[in-house]
Amino acid sequence: MNQVASRLFNQVRLFSNLAIIFAILVSVLFQRVIDANNLAWQIVLSVFALAIGIPHGAVDHLITIPRDSKIRFTLFITGYVAIALIAVLAILRWNVVGFEVVVWMSALHFGFGDASFIAENDRLAGKNLMPRYLEVFYALPAGCLPVIIPLVQQKSSSALGKVNPALIHWAGNYTSTLKYSVLLIALLGLFMLASHKRYREVLDLIALAVLALITPPLVAFAFYFGAWHAIRHTARLTLLLPKSVAAAQAGDGKGSFIQAIIPGIPALAGTVVIGILLALCNKNGFSSSLLWSLLVVVWALTVPHMMATARLDRNALGFK
Repeated sequence: MNQVASRLFNQVRLFSNLAIIFAILVSVLFQRVIDANNLAWQIVLSVFALAIGIPHGAVDHLITIPRDSKIRFTLFITGYVAIALIAVLAILRWNVVGFEVVVWMSALHFGFGDASFIAENDRLAGKNLMPRYLEVFYALPAGCLPVIIPLVQQKSSSALGKVNPALIHWAGNYTSTLKYSVLLIALLGLFMLASHKRYREVLDLIALAVLALITPPLVAFAFYFGAWHAIRHTARLTLLLPKSVAAAQAGDGKGSFIQAIIPGIPALAGTVVIGILLALCNKNGFSSSLLWSLLVVVWALTVPHMMATARLDRNALGFK
């Protein structure tokens, strides 16, 4: 099984890298051929990429609690939905504060989630794991580059203004400080990883840095979320979900991955429906409102999702 799982992890990692390269190339092409300030193509690409990523967090109940305990299962689902709803209402009511909280929470969650993916990949391949301090040097830039940098770029103002004007000055007077701090952390991370000959991780951070600096903010976050973080997390789920494990034991890596996606499909449909309903209630245009609604739902779901997967990440990184 380990060989099948290791091969799947490597394929997923390659796919995420290629997806980021695709996003960069398409963005450069569209900015030249269409218009760098044209948000239509950015919104189409972003909605598509976000949709890819939504199912990955919909199976938290399957990996967090035993299914034989109906009471615990019911309490978990109730609490999970309640936290997500509270988060949705908070973001809609206090746009900027809610946005700031979610931004930093997401950066940490994504970064350490990616470090966990690499740790599990190394275990499957029989390689030495990164030292704990090196995992931190990877996790911080891995999360902050695709989340923070796009939001402090000059070109982010028009995108945020289209999605929600209240978010344009979310960082206040600290925009430049945040940008250069994250880039400094990234450079330090690259140096530390290179000194430990973790060249594959060096390439990861370079890809994320180029994505954050070159592509429009909406495209950068959406592709990172859907085509990088989400599919890597889905690969990790194949080690936990019984049907995925069974498929891997039978030598079917593709089937193992598909079995980890299927339980999340209803969540994708539900999120789209909720996003459409919220967009219809908004007066800023359907396409922009739909993207804002999907982002709100994704951010809100990140709150209970991060809480549910915290133990999974700690175990993967060796924290008890």
